Amino acid sequence: MRRLATIYLAGPDQWAPEAPDLMDRKRRMVEAAGLKPLDGRAQIAIDTDNGEVAAREIYADALGRLRRSDAVIANLTPWRGVGCDPATAFEVGFAAALGKPVFAYMNVMSEDEAELQGRVDLLFGAQMGLDGLWRDADGAQIEDFGLPESLMLWAEARNFFVVVAPDPLADCEGVRLCLEALRAYAA
Repeated sequence: MRRLATIYLAGPDQWAPEAPDLMDRKRRMVEAAGLKPLDGRAQIAIDTDNGEVAAREIYADALGRLRRSDAVIANLTPWRGVGCDPATAFEVGFAAALGKPVFAYMNVMSEDEAELQGRVDLLFGAQMGLDGLWRDADGAQIEDFGLPESLMLWAEARNFFVVVAPDPLADCEGVRLCLEALRAYAA
């Protein structure tokens, strides 16, 4: 049996509409599973007005919580574009470097958004190039493995769930699915 007591909740949820309620719901779900939630939200009292100093303090604090966690649940819902929040991608990579298991989910509004290539096409347009590869409006090749996210993020996740939800920024079904997968992993 693997020891899992603390779970780091990675994702852009602290910036979402109704963020305090959303983060509280996700923390309560983790607690109901008998685990301690940790998240990337700054837990420190910043006593300076310097944006750069404050940013470094928040960064160090978040990495400290990632180090103390036993596993990560990552919200890889597309954020301000076709892919996940860049800070969340960094946290997943950092967790991977530490050897922490990562469980991930992505919320989308339709099946058409379930694959990376499909989201690029929906948002920016895509076409098959003369070379037989999918290309975006700039002619750049689109990573097309039929995956919901970049292969590096997808492959790192022990489980990667795609949830079709009417409100992708507020839906918590992915957390529930990841907690079930965590239970199976820890057994």
